[in-house]
Amino acid sequence: MEYTLRQLQIFIKVTDCQSITKASEALFLTQPAVSLQLKKFQEQFSIPLTEVVGRKLYITDFGKEIAASAMKILNEIEAINYKTRSFKGQLSGRLKISIASTGKYVMPYFLSDFLRQNPAVDLLMDVTNKTQVVKNLEQNEVDFSLVSVIPEQLKLNTVQLLQNKLYLVGGTCIPRDLKMPVHKLLERYPLLFREFGSATRNAMEQFIEKEDWPAYKKIELTSNEALKQALIAGLGYSIMPLIGIKNELKNGELEIIPYPGLPIVSHWNLVWLSTKSFSPVAEAFLSFVQQEKERIVEETFSWFENY
Repeated sequence: MEYTLRQLQIFIKVTDCQSITKASEALFLTQPAVSLQLKKFQEQFSIPLTEVVGRKLYITDFGKEIAASAMKILNEIEAINYKTRSFKGQLSGRLKISIASTGKYVMPYFLSDFLRQNPAVDLLMDVTNKTQVVKNLEQNEVDFSLVSVIPEQLKLNTVQLLQNKLYLVGGTCIPRDLKMPVHKLLERYPLLFREFGSATRNAMEQFIEKEDWPAYKKIELTSNEALKQALIAGLGYSIMPLIGIKNELKNGELEIIPYPGLPIVSHWNLVWLSTKSFSPVAEAFLSFVQQEKERIVEETFSWFENY
């Protein structure tokens, strides 16, 4: 057999996605390129790896066995590469982090210098919602997670990184009488929510219930970016993390609506299982964060003090 490592990578991605279209998007390749490599890989086996029923692609039982073997091969090759770098005196390995979706405005700044200093370290960062972050922790699938609400059901160690402030926000394209009470404002315009499982949504719903805000209509969006664009377009109002709207406030596209009891203040925390056995890479990253967090906050997030 003369299959290539690239063909193994492509077949594994097709197996994960069960779709050539989705696999091509994940690999940043064209669909014809993925289809061609999949065809060449299949030609080396007399038993089908995939089958199409209707318009849906399925992986055969044989294909699943080959995918599992392919993953083992790629993991061994990756281990060889890490060992080679280690013998050269480089910190080498993979750092796995799961972050709540709005944490994407925070975590990269605590990673950039570390990764520049350690070019042989690979990063795998899953950006998702709070529910999936907790699941990743529970199943020990990651080294660290970044959360604004610490899950009480898990025994975790934490490092506090940065304040998380949530304000009532709306688009400046909505005409607003500054004398109009917020309750009246919300009788005219809908409230925009993140999806279930989002820590931002949980905090927002608790505040709305406490304040007895009217909510004649709800609009639900499944990402912070989508919600932000909806606000800019004037679809309504929402309670949002300050961390994600810096440029929109500066450009005058969004505005903070003053209200007693706001902002809701929590903190972004780097967390890990208290029973976690760290790899050398994870241990080095934790040490870096503990030593450098105050500098990073001062250099990158000092604008927080203006709000």
